[in-house]
Amino acid sequence: MSEDDFQPGGDRFPLTRRSVIEAARSIDAEERERALEALCGAYWKPVYKYVRWRWKRPANDAQDLTQGFFAGLLERGLLDKFDSKKSRLRTYLRVCVDSFVMNEDKAERRQKRGGAVLHVALDFAGAEEELGATVMDAARIPSPESLEEFFEKEWVRSLFALAVEDLRALCAARERERTFHLFEAYDLEGNETISYEQMAKEYGLSVAEVTNALAWARREFRRIAL
Repeated sequence: MSEDDFQPGGDRFPLTRRSVIEAARSIDAEERERALEALCGAYWKPVYKYVRWRWKRPANDAQDLTQGFFAGLLERGLLDKFDSKKSRLRTYLRVCVDSFVMNEDKAERRQKRGGAVLHVALDFAGAEEELGATVMDAARIPSPESLEEFFEKEWVRSLFALAVEDLRALCAARERERTFHLFEAYDLEGNETISYEQMAKEYGLSVAEVTNALAWARREFRRIAL
């Protein structure tokens, strides 16, 4: 299993966390705030990288824009306007990001920022390291379609990594670390040439235990991805 299993257009893993979107529309302020932080934690990195590449903004400027975009999601009612029947969340947010960047003035952004406050630690340095191998050269961006593809790939990468970490935490909380190690070795690292019998021998389990553990991990992974 890899990020390819999350590729846009596939039906293996839906890419929208419906429960979070519904929570963001709640009349309860605390629930909306939690939803905003969950959305930011899940999707800030593709937005940041997109602003850096698509709009060629310096890192500091892109950081301000990314935080400002998510802080204003609820204030501007953008999630209330989202209709999953008309567009995908990633497409909708990308269009919203474009509109936000075009209309934001740096000085006004710093003066007017207020309202919603993000309480999510954003690893901009890590995002910059990932972008390090990517030369932000207009010659490498021949069409709008390429930018859309870039954003979608980053979106998928972010969701995949988040789902893996959530599953790791779940396994640790339930004292099922070995289950995660099996899932990591067989599915995440692509060792599907190894038989269940070999896995059972390596981990000191029965074949049935390996089968059940992987089935549970895959089921939970899919649930988390939703």
